[in-house]
Amino acid sequence: MGSRYGGLKQLDPLGPTGETVLDYSVHDAVRAGFTRVVFVIRREMEAAFHEGVGKRYADKIGIDYAFQELEDVPAGFSVPAERSKPWGTAHAVRAARDRIAEPFAVINADDFYGAEAFAVMAEELGSAAAADPLTFSMVGYPLRTTLSPHGTVNRGLCETRDGLLRSVTEYTEIQRRADGTVAGIAPDGATRPLDPETPVSMNFWGLLPEVFPLLEQDFEEFLRKDRTTPKAEWYLPAFIDGLLTKGTALCRVLPVETEWFGITYPEDKPEVQAAIRRMIEAGRYTSPLS
Repeated sequence: MGSRYGGLKQLDPLGPTGETVLDYSVHDAVRAGFTRVVFVIRREMEAAFHEGVGKRYADKIGIDYAFQELEDVPAGFSVPAERSKPWGTAHAVRAARDRIAEPFAVINADDFYGAEAFAVMAEELGSAAAADPLTFSMVGYPLRTTLSPHGTVNRGLCETRDGLLRSVTEYTEIQRRADGTVAGIAPDGATRPLDPETPVSMNFWGLLPEVFPLLEQDFEEFLRKDRTTPKAEWYLPAFIDGLLTKGTALCRVLPVETEWFGITYPEDKPEVQAAIRRMIEAGRYTSPLS
């Protein structure tokens, strides 16, 4: 929705010939071997998104759409009158439940993950199979590389051990302070210092279709607890963390050295444009993308 950015980041041209961050993600996904993409959007964005984005990929990869709608809740639940926005990133993944029947990756449309991340994830998903417990995967990035100098960000901080994700804790309003240290607000509302080397989830996940019944169960639990809180968010990292805590799933952490770029504020745009230019000059991308 781009509330802090002031517009639809997914459609904002950032490459030298008008490419969006999403163009680079789809380009990297195709090169890694992905054969289909499902765009999760708001229904009122459909025409603009199809015309401005989807049509460009028609000859490169299979295209499908799913709609994240506020009213899409399990039977027996209603939407409070004071609620004005969808329920969060886990709700966005749930919106694609009727469009996906195979192992799949999840990304944010306005984050630049890099070609290596897609290649590593494609290899992981190629060998993924349902087991007990289910085994998912995640591409992680050091917290320090995901901050914005122009304002606060929200991140899922990860605890890892032996290559496996042990827990994800969602922190909000993370920023680098004047003294160079990093701090954010924990789930209990307390402001805490954070290690800048802590791996964080940037919502690049590898999941199996068996996740959808688990999402449904967790969404019902979330609604029973937080439905009346107008701005409550059902975060995908928090959902995964709950599965890990219950022993329902494992999650491999996929180490990459790739660069991550995000666009949270308008002031982030020139820095992302400059980073893309540097990668083109280094031969990592062509312009225009081909």
